[in-house]
Amino acid sequence: MEMTKLNAQIRNTFGKKNQALRKSGFIPAILYGHKTKNISLQIPHKDFEKVFEEAGQTTLVDLKIENENPKKVLIQEVQIDPISGDAIHTDLYQVKMTEKIKTDVPISAEGESAAVKDLEGSLILQKATVETETFPQDLIHEIKIDISSLKTFEDRILVSDLKVPETITILDNPDEVVAMVMPPRSEEELAELEEKVEEKVEEVEVEAEAEKGEETEVAAGTEEAQGEKTATPATPTPAPENPENNNPR
Repeated sequence: MEMTKLNAQIRNTFGKKNQALRKSGFIPAILYGHKTKNISLQIPHKDFEKVFEEAGQTTLVDLKIENENPKKVLIQEVQIDPISGDAIHTDLYQVKMTEKIKTDVPISAEGESAAVKDLEGSLILQKATVETETFPQDLIHEIKIDISSLKTFEDRILVSDLKVPETITILDNPDEVVAMVMPPRSEEELAELEEKVEEKVEEVEVEAEAEKGEETEVAAGTEEAQGEKTATPATPTPAPENPENNNPR
């Protein structure tokens, strides 16, 4: 079985020093697994982005660490920068080929639904992934569903309808709904929904103003207390009398 390949190096930087590592074109990573000692790694950012786009989190990757033999791993727990959208850290899980593993496999829709096209409904994917169990070599990248079976608003695609190889077991409840089509909203429903949204916005604004007022009062009270403290002169402590000054010679 052909594997996607990814090269990595041992990493000796940690904490805030990883910022410099990222600027130099690498992302920090950690390799772990069953009965495997954790190893800190650094991976060329461009290489990782390419491999992650191709493999996702459900396809085995051949990880080559410097001069060592390749290890079979899964990409896990990728941290994304919320501003740039770039990967800034990842975990790599080393699998054992003779042991089954559990993974969440993405669901993707294909085909055309008559309930969407002709009845102007909205396709609802109730589940984006399902949990599966299989041997690492039998992992699949995604599960496709054909939404052409959704012809009316009463039709449903259930977990039990999903088609996967016999080597894979789906662990989710077979009666759970995966996909359905919701009927279009009436003008009255849209107006009611818009009204509820406006009410929610008003509630949030009122709460924000109230919190702002409380913060202002607290700040004002603190300033007043500080002012009183500054304005109150310290009471001088009288010097002790010198007994010698009270005794006439």
